Amino acid sequence: MSQLPRLPIHTGHVIQQFARRNPLDAAQFLYGEIAQRMLQRLSYIRIQPKTILDAGCGAGHALDPLRARYPNLDYTGLDSCGPLLETARARYIAKPGFWHKLRNKPTPALRFIEADLSDSGLPDQSLDLIWSNMALHWHPEPHLVLAEWRRILRSEALVMFSSLGPGTFKELRDAVTEADLMTESMEFVDMHDFGDLMIRTGFSDPVMDQEIITLTYKTAEKLLDDIHILGGNPRSDRKPGLTGRAWRARLIKALERRRHADGTIHLSLEVAYGHAWRATVRRGPLGDLPVPEFKRSKALDPNAPPPRVRPRKPGE
Repeated sequence: MSQLPRLPIHTGHVIQQFARRNPLDAAQFLYGEIAQRMLQRLSYIRIQPKTILDAGCGAGHALDPLRARYPNLDYTGLDSCGPLLETARARYIAKPGFWHKLRNKPTPALRFIEADLSDSGLPDQSLDLIWSNMALHWHPEPHLVLAEWRRILRSEALVMFSSLGPGTFKELRDAVTEADLMTESMEFVDMHDFGDLMIRTGFSDPVMDQEIITLTYKTAEKLLDDIHILGGNPRSDRKPGLTGRAWRARLIKALERRRHADGTIHLSLEVAYGHAWRATVRRGPLGDLPVPEFKRSKALDPNAPPPRVRPRKPGE
């Protein structure tokens, strides 16, 4: 058994924070854009999946774009946030939309299930495609999520995901440090480490790439508002309690000092994209070779320093 570090993410806080942001419509300025970039990458892959899992589906914003690409898809949306799933059911099951009327023919029934990404409860080898947009970085043990995805994918089926990387929110982290606000910001897994994890978990031919998306703002207040819209900080070791006006004012002053020559304040987002095929069982001289298994790690000791995930340096 191999055990990997648990990231300092409180899953209960993740659920609470996204429930407060239900239905996530305002966040689609980023999440929707990343979904379109994923779809563009998917267009280069020859695949006609029927059973698709939208892992971390939220309120189901990816359903219509996926259905436009694969009209006969059998769709299952999975998320750990109950209120977001209720919104998805109300939008797409209780009130069939224009897409159904335009198509004018029966389609497979939609399913939305509430479960953890690493413990879906779905049958073994039951899916042709797992799609996960901007969800993996909210889970404390992504290696367990990848292992679960391998379990529920059919042989030679595809997983495609996007996730934030270590270069995300650099300007904000620098401002927090400069203002001496004594709190911890989120940490993210490097794309190279995701590629390694996928191979160890039993995927083949992983393809990883990343891009830096730079958002520009006229005011620091708008920058902070957008960060709030995208999700909170669920770190288990962050500063307890609510931030006050003085705390926010110090942060805004630190951000103001980062204005560029054109007067704007920048916010960097490192977005990693990955896809890989579920490898068939490997054959060895003494029979099938087992795929490595990972066990769930113990909760973090609140008195111990949290494990850190660092970006890989050039040449490593």
